[in-house]
Amino acid sequence: MTVPVSAAPAAHPGVPRLADDYTAAAARRRLAFLTEATGVSPEHLGRYSFDPAVLAGNIENFVGVAQVPIGIAGPLLIDGEHARGTFYVPLATTEGTLVASYNRGMKLLYAAGGVRTTVMADVMQRAPAFGFDSAREARAFGEWVTANFAAIKSEAEATTRAGRLHDIEQFSASRFLFLRFNFTTGDAAGQNLTGKATQRACAWIRANYAGIKDFCLEANLATDKKSSHVNILRTRGKRVTAEAVIPADLTRQVLHTTPGQMFHARQISNLGSLLAGVNNNGNHSANGIAALFAATGQDIANVAESSAALVHTEVLADGSYYYSITIPALIVATYGGGTGLPTQRECLELLGCYGPGRVRKLAEIVAATVLCGEVSLGAAVVADEWVTAHERLGRNRP
Repeated sequence: MTVPVSAAPAAHPGVPRLADDYTAAAARRRLAFLTEATGVSPEHLGRYSFDPAVLAGNIENFVGVAQVPIGIAGPLLIDGEHARGTFYVPLATTEGTLVASYNRGMKLLYAAGGVRTTVMADVMQRAPAFGFDSAREARAFGEWVTANFAAIKSEAEATTRAGRLHDIEQFSASRFLFLRFNFTTGDAAGQNLTGKATQRACAWIRANYAGIKDFCLEANLATDKKSSHVNILRTRGKRVTAEAVIPADLTRQVLHTTPGQMFHARQISNLGSLLAGVNNNGNHSANGIAALFAATGQDIANVAESSAALVHTEVLADGSYYYSITIPALIVATYGGGTGLPTQRECLELLGCYGPGRVRKLAEIVAATVLCGEVSLGAAVVADEWVTAHERLGRNRP
């Protein structure tokens, strides 16, 4: 049987690149190319209010912007160690009812005295793997790493002004030793910082330790852009707890339910979470986190780690309702990345969170916002208002 040889595919032109590529003219040229290639003439993509020159280092092949609507929720009252006072929170979303629900939670917890927030830990990782001929050699290497931590730390920190190597955790499997380098990263989210610092440290290790057969700079134990149990236990980014006590009368007036009913529903929800094997026994932390990330220039993919959450509630002796949420892997920045772009910077400035020295403040605001959304949605389900609220506020259909 003769198999026919298909003709080589026709060459397709690449996306246009110009010598001066971050200009309005370059963006218009690419939009024109899109029209030629697809037959579609975008009307809104090319409308924006800033100079494309500011985008170098943030995007390639720029053609325009995705205009995600931003709503404001608040006032959010926070009693934190870094965020204190009232805040009006910008939320970028296309989901009707989301802003209204967070706003309701903020109204309730404002009347209840606010949200207390605490940053429990702050660490960012890169996790290389080293392979040897045997498990015993991997164990010996781990002992050497422990003995030479000071030198490894010095090499890593030579690449950064803000980063500090806190410790190196060791995890063994077969003939491999996985090293989880834990850094503090200042006001940056820190993935690039930790990558560069760990690369430098590992180059020194490989030059000074014989017998290494395999090496991989990132062996997936940091679980970058993925949720994992190790990050829930060990922390990635900021580990933040937000907690509040809600008087019973406010629960009835604002949420149309009672602490007892809320707690009973929480027990059922915990059981369902156990059955599902989920990494989050809360309601919808990803909603508030993604909306805040989009508004403030965070790396949206970090929602994968950041949305993991641990909810705990109690009915107290006086009948009030204690509600807390711990976010163990919240990755945020107030400097670098997308935080300096025009609208993103304005949203951070609205929160008093743009620039150095404010990243833990932002982390506390995110956690407090998430708590407000958890309480509001949980109550809506218990009070049988969830579906009707979406029908009333969330219908935008052609």
